[in-house]
Amino acid sequence: MNGPVLLGLLAAGSVYVARRRLILTTVDGSSMAPELASGDRVLVRRTRRPRRGRVALLRFPPLPSGAPSGGQLLLKRVVAVAGDRLPPGWAEPDVHGLGGQRVPAGCAVVLGDNRPASWDSRHYGFVPRERIVGVVVRHVPRP
Repeated sequence: MNGPVLLGLLAAGSVYVARRRLILTTVDGSSMAPELASGDRVLVRRTRRPRRGRVALLRFPPLPSGAPSGGQLLLKRVVAVAGDRLPPGWAEPDVHGLGGQRVPAGCAVVLGDNRPASWDSRHYGFVPRERIVGVVVRHVPRP
């Protein structure tokens, strides 16, 4: 195989891998302010095992009126992972009564940085790994 053909194949393979592993999305809303503002762009690496403290892209189930629609992609900070114990009074309001419980295997607990504007684990409860799409690896603020 000659050099230009090999380089073309390597470039095509790299693009294919990047498209399967990375997602570019736009922040819509204020639940992660001040770190992420509406209109900012984030690059997300696909993984279902985020570490505590990372911002994750999640697919949430439907909630009663006023909540984001089911299946919507949301950005939230991972505050606890499987095996962590949530202290009593860990968040207000704690609709699901998670305080004092240990995070079950295959789950995480997430919160928006801007709590008053966020629908998160206080409302949804534990987030199963299957709903985690990936973690933010690069943040591009809007111009």
